[in-house]
Parts: sequence; structure tokens; C-alpha cells
Amino acid sequence: MIKYDRLFQTMKEKGITQYDLYTKYNVPKSLLDRLRNNKNIEVVTINRLCNILQCNVADIMEHVPDDDAF
Repeated sequence: MIKYDRLFQTMKEKGITQYDLYTKYNVPKSLLDRLRNNKNIEVVTINRLCNILQCNVADIMEHVPDDDAF
């Protein structure tokens, strides 16, 4: 499973809120909901978030092995 908990921590460290992403960077509310719920998002979205936050991929997401991976 890919988790986006690190995204919200990085946003806090950078002083960027979800409201900022929605209003200043035109990130749709539906995408913010997908991130909050660890749903699938596109790679271009990950790239865009890294550009907005000026961070690396590891700063916004992490892989947690599924219990039933095999």
C-alpha cells in the first residue's frame, strides 16, 4: 500500500495547507480527498506535488507492505 501521510507532514513543515493547495495551486478537492484516503493517484500528480513543495518523492509518500502481498 502507498500511504501519503508524509505529504501532510511535509506540507506542515513547509507552511502549506490543504486550502493553499486548493486555492493557490488549483489542486482539486477530490484529489485532496484521494490523498487523505491513500487512494491511487497519477505520477504526474506526484511530480506536481513535489514541485509545489520543493521536495522529493520520499517526502510525500511511503510504501507499506500489504499483509496479503503474496
